[in-house]
Amino acid sequence: MNTLINAKELRASLPSVVERVRRGARFTVVYRSRPAFHLIPVEATEAGSGDLKSDPLYHAKPLGRSTDKRSATEHDVMLYPK
Repeated sequence: MNTLINAKELRASLPSVVERVRRGARFTVVYRSRPAFHLIPVEATEAGSGDLKSDPLYHAKPLGRSTDKRSATEHDVMLYPK
């Protein structure tokens, strides 16, 4: 089942949402009244999620500046270790 959740609710309840996703729940996150992205269990993506280069979110422009003085590349390394 796919549950709608707005971005404000997601921020307020992130730990419980993460736990629910780990148990198999799926969410569509709504931002400014539009669906923005899906939260799905990692196992669900192993079958292939498609080419990122064709995904419009992959090419989205930055939303603002970092307040911790790190570059986007430094953030990527922290968030997406290889």
